[in-house]
Amino acid sequence: MAQPAPPPRRPELPPAHAALICVAAPCLVISPEHGQLTGHGLDGIYRSGRRLLSRCLLRVAGRDPVAVQGRSLGSDRAGFTATVRTGAEAGPDPDVGVERVRHADGTERITLRNFTARTHHLPVEVALGTDLADLAAVAAGTPGPELPAGVHTAGLRWTDGTAQAVTTAEPAPDDALASAGLLRWQLELPPGESRTIELRTVQERTSRAPVGQVANPLGEARAEGDDPRTDSWFRTSVQDLGALLLRDPATPSDAFAAAGAPWRLGLAPADSLWAARMALPLGTGLAAATLRILARSQEGGRGPEAGRIPGPLRGAGPQLPPGCTGTEATLAFPVVLAEARRWGLGEREVAELLPAAERCLGWLRSAVGKDGFLADPDPGPRRCETQAHAHRAALLGADLLSECGRPGADEWRDWAAELRDRFRERFWTDADGPSGGRPAAALHPDGRPLPRLTSSAVHLLDTGLLGGGRLAPGLLDTVRTEQLARLLGAPAMDSGWGLRSMALREPGHNPFGHRAGAIRPQETAVAISGLAAAGFEKEAAGLLRGLLDAAQHFAYRLPEMYAAEQRTAGSAPLPHPAACRPAAVAAAAGIQALTALAGIRPDAPAGTVALAPFGSAPLGALRLSGLRVGGEPFAVRVSRLGLGMVEEAADALQLAT
Repeated sequence: MAQPAPPPRRPELPPAHAALICVAAPCLVISPEHGQLTGHGLDGIYRSGRRLLSRCLLRVAGRDPVAVQGRSLGSDRAGFTATVRTGAEAGPDPDVGVERVRHADGTERITLRNFTARTHHLPVEVALGTDLADLAAVAAGTPGPELPAGVHTAGLRWTDGTAQAVTTAEPAPDDALASAGLLRWQLELPPGESRTIELRTVQERTSRAPVGQVANPLGEARAEGDDPRTDSWFRTSVQDLGALLLRDPATPSDAFAAAGAPWRLGLAPADSLWAARMALPLGTGLAAATLRILARSQEGGRGPEAGRIPGPLRGAGPQLPPGCTGTEATLAFPVVLAEARRWGLGEREVAELLPAAERCLGWLRSAVGKDGFLADPDPGPRRCETQAHAHRAALLGADLLSECGRPGADEWRDWAAELRDRFRERFWTDADGPSGGRPAAALHPDGRPLPRLTSSAVHLLDTGLLGGGRLAPGLLDTVRTEQLARLLGAPAMDSGWGLRSMALREPGHNPFGHRAGAIRPQETAVAISGLAAAGFEKEAAGLLRGLLDAAQHFAYRLPEMYAAEQRTAGSAPLPHPAACRPAAVAAAAGIQALTALAGIRPDAPAGTVALAPFGSAPLGALRLSGLRVGGEPFAVRVSRLGLGMVEEAADALQLAT
């Protein structure tokens, strides 16, 4: 009897962890560390998901330059240093230096410098090629063959009938050989002098506007303090988040943060909303635009999906089926709107978005199961984090309804109180055991708990901001919160580089597993702020130091996830080969982790702001400036003694006691 054919294997993503990635969405450049675009793997210049150039190989004096260093120069550019021995000088020393600076917009400047005391006459060649492949085809290993080139004014062009790419050079090449994809120059290089060739690759014949088309809604904020790394981490986080901004095609005046590069350079409703929420200290513009974009996608009508924000499924590790990011985004919507209002979103914008928030709450009301919990998907498990998101949405939604003069606030507060009782009774496992118990990762549809300790529990600490600088109550009581803090601060969860997504020794643990062990900076940042707000600064400070140390190893550009191997003396965090870097929530994690040190709790409608800084000042003195509260500049300083002081704020803003 013939055996059934095995299911087709999903194509594996090619590794991207060693690449230098430059982003100015929708533009993207992926380069190997040596700087030569080889035409293999992911190498290339991309725009809107299409590879415009896959091969850019430089030869000088008939030789391949010897790569010395590749480095990131910012979110949107990278530099590559190489040397050439022309053979004109005796000995091993290079006599020509090569500096290449490659920008996300497709521009590359190649500078040759003569190190010697004699004039060099250098033949220079650049071999170019492309397949005009979609990034998805490149990732699947099926990009197609290189296309034939044609000579273009001062360069080469390629077309496949649906798209066209053009690479031009300044100065124009002395020779352009289309059949080989070659541009050639003969350069005279006097002693100690340099010459520069600029290449520009575009999608059309006509030149286009620079890539910074999106008006950046993020403030010009900075961090400075006793630990100099805070400045680098904060600055890189803000730059990376800004580099991921994309216009909404339907309403180009609205921008959102794409989920990450290279794989997710588009709208991911949950990630885009969480990133906007974590970046609220920089201003409310990104949150408002993201909310408007998602409101336009909200399901209409009167059916069971009415009010829900669509979103794709996302893997949940080996123990649970995939969860729906649309559920997460729907529950986040009223939360982000309510907190954006506290940070200073104008009442007119709030009023325009309030109906969409009410529809999200209406969907939640209809989606709750007979057991009082929210399944994700339905029918399916009742996830721990989903109940935390629902509880937060109910309380902050009630706060929003009440202050905006809309009905329903009391009903949502009552529902949240009932959910707290149900959650403590059903989700907290082994409460009478010697360990003190822990939250289940989920309840199966039949009510059985899944007793796994995962990073989803950190969302139980993220209760949300109410008026007057108050935090909303959480699903856990004081005793259970203290126990959760102990669990998160123990080595089984704290790897020394951040929080594991699944504890050591749990069945299915994998240090590289996306939701089975690997560290996701966003959740570590949520844990830091949540633990500190609950009064567990020791555990929060340990996670903060580990995350900052990891950021330093990743040149302050944290990937969306990395391996959760235990930190030891002399070790370094290991990259995940398939992780996006930069990623919106990982970039925003740096912003949230550092602003949590000051504990800023604004209430712009009431004209007040409260401070709840880390009393232990784990990174020493820290100053945050260029933040925005109530639409005005805001600066705060935390002393080495853990005392917070507002240094700049709107005249009408008062410090709450």
